[in-house]
Amino acid sequence: MPYLQNLLTGFFLTILITPFVILLMKRFRILDDPTSHKHPGIIHKKPTPRGGGLALFLGSFFATLFTLPFSPILAGIFLASFIAMITGLFDDYKNAKGEDLSPYIRFFVNIICAAIVVAIGVKIHFVTNPFGGILLLSTPLLTLDFLTITISDVVSVLWIVWVMNMLNWSKGVDGQMPGIVGISAIVIGILSIRTASSQFGFLDANLSFIIAGVSFGFLLYNFFPAKIFPGYGGTAIYLLLAVVSVLSSAKLATAVLVMGIPTVDAVFTIMRRILSGKSPFWHDNKHLHHLLLRLGMSQRTIALSYWLFSAILGTISLALESKSKLFALIMLGVIAGGALLFLHFILRKSDETVTT
Repeated sequence: MPYLQNLLTGFFLTILITPFVILLMKRFRILDDPTSHKHPGIIHKKPTPRGGGLALFLGSFFATLFTLPFSPILAGIFLASFIAMITGLFDDYKNAKGEDLSPYIRFFVNIICAAIVVAIGVKIHFVTNPFGGILLLSTPLLTLDFLTITISDVVSVLWIVWVMNMLNWSKGVDGQMPGIVGISAIVIGILSIRTASSQFGFLDANLSFIIAGVSFGFLLYNFFPAKIFPGYGGTAIYLLLAVVSVLSSAKLATAVLVMGIPTVDAVFTIMRRILSGKSPFWHDNKHLHHLLLRLGMSQRTIALSYWLFSAILGTISLALESKSKLFALIMLGVIAGGALLFLHFILRKSDETVTT
């Protein structure tokens, strides 16, 4: 089976590549040292190599090189992924020096990477109307002599940037992120096999299983206690995951549902920060995984819980039609959002009790 071969190729290549990346990061002292890096979300106690995004990128690139024929589409996708990875490595380097690359610069690079992908033709041309039919996104928004920007272009860029940032926020505990990405990629890959109706054929399915294999290979080194962190360079593989969900627009609802818990947490985080008068890019330690840690859950339990919910939601999404997926998303938003509000409330009351 070619898909299993792709998964295993990505898996074993990443297992082989990651130890060399760990040594490289140690050699150049690109370490996340909690004594010098004052990010409020830090929970580890000893210096740990960052730069895992390099291993994720190299695993994905070489697995693709060995299993898929070259195409201009793949070249453009990996160019964007490479730019994301290099930016992430630079951010990791600055973090190792006790500094931070401006989140606004990182966000701008995200947009550039997404724009490259859209420029080569990977875009959301339509979305399925859950109440029947489809909604075409080809309406022009801006027309110049040399460029026409459509609703499709804007929506595609926003989606890719959203996935890159949302998953970046979901790497707070060891093993959390690669498990989510791996499970999401498998679900998208299965649906891709079912609905290979896009102009790109089975590219989305093949690339999905490569991403899954790479993520699970990296997980062996990132599960608690982590030997390496993905760092901001992990956005390289988040971009690839966003791309495979875009290659066929039918998979967007499935992608949102399988990544439902990180999605709700990210939306809640943005709203919470804005309502408190802070920038959405402001660092804090109030993500869902931080709240669960404060309740006494271990990093392993939290990571496993995220994987379990991703697997359950992904399985559900494969069995639902578009209308049912909409209702499932609404229910998930209400339940998970309510749970987040409740956790914030009880922990705030706990803090007030301790203070008084």
